[in-house]
Amino acid sequence: MRELLLLRHAEAMSVGPDGRDTERPLSVHGEAQARAAGMWLAGHGAAPDAVLCSAARRAQMTADAVDKALRMPKPQFVHAIYRATPGELLALVENHAPDAQQVLLVGHNPGMEELLALLTEGRSAGARGMSPATVAWLELTDGALEPGHGRLRALWSP
Repeated sequence: MRELLLLRHAEAMSVGPDGRDTERPLSVHGEAQARAAGMWLAGHGAAPDAVLCSAARRAQMTADAVDKALRMPKPQFVHAIYRATPGELLALVENHAPDAQQVLLVGHNPGMEELLALLTEGRSAGARGMSPATVAWLELTDGALEPGHGRLRALWSP
């Protein structure tokens, strides 16, 4: 069964070194959250064969911390994940990891929480929310990345 692991980046500092939002690093608390997410994924047997990660610094740092616990494939850093809509995120997964059985997608809200709602409820309105470093583990019915074809296997938050 095809699976999608959604991971919202961990808590970031309010300002990046150069003032750009994409350059905001994780806070000390965020680093601990990201390590905890990695430990949770490893402890539950996650084994992604593809990792797609926003190119924003806080997402990259989250993926790096998770990798220390999980030993996952080298992430593909995709600029388009930043501010992507749920439909755009689905297209990115299909285009960048079409044959992967378990994809880890590291990104941002509101796109991540809206994608979770779209896949599990068939619509992105009324998303339930994903706090920093939350993991949503989805099983995809018939492997389809289609609205309403996801079953939430687990939801974890630090």
